[in-house]
Amino acid sequence: MLVSAKQMQNYPLPKRWGKDSLAEAAAGSDLQGSMMQALQTNVQSQVQTSATQQATQHVSEASKISDNVDEAFAKTRVALQAAESFKLPADVQFRSSDSPAADAFKEYMSKKPEERIQDAILEEMGLTKEEVEQMPPKKQQAIAKEIAERMEDKIKLAQAEKEDASSEKGSSQVVDKLLASL
Repeated sequence: MLVSAKQMQNYPLPKRWGKDSLAEAAAGSDLQGSMMQALQTNVQSQVQTSATQQATQHVSEASKISDNVDEAFAKTRVALQAAESFKLPADVQFRSSDSPAADAFKEYMSKKPEERIQDAILEEMGLTKEEVEQMPPKKQQAIAKEIAERMEDKIKLAQAEKEDASSEKGSSQVVDKLLASL
């Protein structure tokens, strides 16, 4: 008898429900559980790797910033050391140390506060110390009396402001105002 391959059909074998099918179901659930556990382990591993990479990147960036700061300090230090060894030309040194503005500032700062007040009052009167010294003694006494009266007025004004300010803000601002009025 000749059998043709075209006519032959494959029929699946029926499954038997029994002890073997329960074992297969249990084995399938064990397989599913182990697959889930493997998946969780894989995900945790990927998360840890990602977190480690990010932390490494942050540390690298912080290290770069620290290196940049150190480099800037080093450059500044070198520049300052170079500036210390650098000397100005003689004509520039002469101009900077003998300028009239610098001399006037040094003279003003070397005066006591009382002298500053006296100079300010004389300036308000339109006089200088040299002009007062050239005046006769009676006029000098009159000007000295006027200066003393104005100084007393300024002291009274400062005390009044001090009392007002002590109730409001403090005495340091009164002193600042007095010095500013000079």
